[in-house]
Amino acid sequence: MTVVLDAWAVLALLTAEPGGDHVASEMADSERPDRPVMSWVSLGQVLHVLIARRGLSEAEETVHDLLGELTVELPTEAVVRQAAEIAARHRIGYVPAFAAATAIAYDGELWTGDPELLVPGARWRTRDLRE
Repeated sequence: MTVVLDAWAVLALLTAEPGGDHVASEMADSERPDRPVMSWVSLGQVLHVLIARRGLSEAEETVHDLLGELTVELPTEAVVRQAAEIAARHRIGYVPAFAAATAIAYDGELWTGDPELLVPGARWRTRDLRE
């Protein structure tokens, strides 16, 4: 099953917060045939947070490093439409909805600790990294 990461998961990894260890293990697993997937929209959110916390240069360097470890996808029209529907239907932020839409597109499991995305009965599968 494809692992899809949202901004919460990657920020937990980068700041050594609870849940980040699961992401680190997944990224280091050389037995997996595929790398974790992330939407460019979610990665843009990570970049935004890192610029605010660490400055542009360090943020860009970190994102560059992440690009070597992840499959980062530009959203297709179908994913954009799916994200808009998810955001409206579940009353969640538009940016987090891209992570859910990407998980649906990949038939993957969204790894997150963001309560907005941990929706019981939603169309996307999740793994709560806070547990």
